[in-house]
Amino acid sequence: MRKNSTNSKIAIEMKSVSLNIPVNKIQQRTLKNKLVRTFTGGIIKNKKGGSYINALNNINCKVFKGDRIALIGHNGAGKTTFLRLISGIYSHTSGEFYKSIKIYPIIEKSFITSIELNGLTAIKAHYLQINNCLEGFEDFCEEIVNFTGLGEFLKLPIKTYSEGMKARLQFALTTSGKHESIALDEGFATGDKNFKISAQKRLDSFLDRTGTFFFASHSDELLKRFCKKGFVFQKGSISFQGSIHEALDYYYESK
Repeated sequence: MRKNSTNSKIAIEMKSVSLNIPVNKIQQRTLKNKLVRTFTGGIIKNKKGGSYINALNNINCKVFKGDRIALIGHNGAGKTTFLRLISGIYSHTSGEFYKSIKIYPIIEKSFITSIELNGLTAIKAHYLQINNCLEGFEDFCEEIVNFTGLGEFLKLPIKTYSEGMKARLQFALTTSGKHESIALDEGFATGDKNFKISAQKRLDSFLDRTGTFFFASHSDELLKRFCKKGFVFQKGSISFQGSIHEALDYYYESK
C-alpha cells in the first residue's frame, strides 16, 4: 500500500491521466464541437484510425482515504467525467491510475431498476440487488416511504412520476446504505424547501457512514459544508488543487 510521509493511506493517485472517448463518423457529422464541449469538457480530435473526444487531459492528483474533495468548474469542465472515471464507469486511456478503494457512484439520474415498476416494487428490487435477500426489508421500506413522503404515489409506476418525485425516491434509495467512498454529482436538492432541508440532513448522516467523498456541485454553500479540499476543472484538466476556500477563490478569479 502506498503511503505519504505521515503514513496516510492513498485512496487514488493519477499521473498524467487522460481519457479519450471514440467517436464514429456519424456522431462526428451530427455533433458540433461546441456541443461536445458542453457535455464532456473536451473537443473532437482526429488521428489515424478514427476520431475521439479528449474528455480528460493530463490529470495529476493524489487523494488520501478520508479526504472530502469538491469538484469545481462550469458545466462541461470535466467534473462528471472525472467522477465516472474514478467510479470505474470509464477507463483511462493513458497515464498511471492507482486506486485502493471502491467508489460508489451517485451520478446518473436514473434507477437501477425499471421505471415500469411501481415505487414499492422498485424499492424491493433495489433492496434485493444490493443485499441479495429480503432480510430486514420491512424496516428499510418503511424508512424509505417515510423519508420520500410520496404516500399513495408509490403504488403507481415510476414513469408517471414528476422529476421531483423521481429525485426524492432515487436519493432515498442511493443514500440508504454504507459505502467506503462515494462520488456524488449534484442533483439531490430537487424539490421544495422542506425536502432540501431533509435531503441535506440525510446526506450528513450518510457521510458519517462514508469515508472518502467526491462531490461535484455549483453550490458554494454545499461544497463548503461537506468538503475540505477542492479541485478546479477547466477544459478537462485540473487547473488548481488546494483547500476548499482557496479553490473557490481561484475559480472565481480565473473566470
